[in-house]
Amino acid sequence: MTRIMAKTKEQISRNMRSNKCKDTKPELMLRKELWRRGLRYRKNYKPLPGKPDIVFHCARLAVFVDGRMWHGYDWEHQKNDFKSNRNFWISKIERNMERDREITQHLIEFGWQVLRFWDFEIKKDVATCADKIEQLYKYRSQILNKKKELSEDK
Repeated sequence: MTRIMAKTKEQISRNMRSNKCKDTKPELMLRKELWRRGLRYRKNYKPLPGKPDIVFHCARLAVFVDGRMWHGYDWEHQKNDFKSNRNFWISKIERNMERDREITQHLIEFGWQVLRFWDFEIKKDVATCADKIEQLYKYRSQILNKKKELSEDK
């Protein structure tokens, strides 16, 4: 029988500080697959709200890769997993979830299409995630190019 040692507060703090906010493994997997398909993008695009992880400017398409913990996947069950600093973590992650909704709405209002993927979705099947992006990219590029042509004809 194996015993699981409880982590000290210092160990937990060190682990939490080491979590990256950009260039995570799922982001790198997805970007590599998109690049392999010939899709070119901007990463962590600061001019847009929320600094989307991947941006296709000409298609006005913003892609976010959300970590299950930080963005509240299955939140009703997950929030019960916090044992220490419960109030801090619950309010922090609920604010992250609220901010995600606000940013998505803001981008939509300015004519952007937003895709959000959970990190585990990408790890499980990066090709399917890339397919969704590629299809939407091609569709949006066609529509926006037609609009541009029509406005130039006037």
